[in-house]
Amino acid sequence: MKAEKIRQVDTNELEGQVKDMQEQMFRLRFQMTIGQADGLKKYRELRKDRARILTVLRQRQLESAKKG
Repeated sequence: MKAEKIRQVDTNELEGQVKDMQEQMFRLRFQMTIGQADGLKKYRELRKDRARILTVLRQRQLESAKKG
């Protein structure tokens, strides 16, 4: 997911996506420990997308703190 698309999404929806991603990452880590290594690429993508979303959420938080 690109940062431009993330910035267009509502904050509540982004927070929900972060929770979903954390759950998916947990499942993928569990599968990889069992020996199913095909989830590594998906895990890396999820980790990067989660970081992008958290960055946008933090930027919004800082902007609201400046205004308030």
